Amino acid sequence: MNKMSLSFLSRPENEVFARNAVAAFALPLNPTLSELSDVKTAVSEAVTNAIVHGYGETEGWIKVDCGIGDGTIHITVSDSGKGIEDLSQALTPFFTTLPQEEHSGMGFTIMQTFMSSFSVRSQKGEGTEVTMSKHFGARADEDAR
Repeated sequence: MNKMSLSFLSRPENEVFARNAVAAFALPLNPTLSELSDVKTAVSEAVTNAIVHGYGETEGWIKVDCGIGDGTIHITVSDSGKGIEDLSQALTPFFTTLPQEEHSGMGFTIMQTFMSSFSVRSQKGEGTEVTMSKHFGARADEDAR
């Protein structure tokens, strides 16, 4: 399995960097444009959540770890921010802790929908870790059956 790891500050401009770096890393799996778009969107949502909800007005580190092999990309996005107080509530579609801002509360739902597998671990005051994977090509076709 090939692996890569990125660490960057929780600045909004780094979301684009993370999304594009993961997409470039996935290219050896020969994803379709649709599959690549799914991965980019899921990574974008995970990194944005870490920036906005994990750190808020403060700045901290976000880490993205990826592995590819057997037609699948595995991605973990983690932060050491605030953590999630009520994970089951946070996973509910349309729930947002920032209703006054332009956040739809659909980030986790989008990640779950666009990826083959998805999970979240979080500890209040210690941070959050989102783990997801996407199967490509023949592997994705097998999953659809």
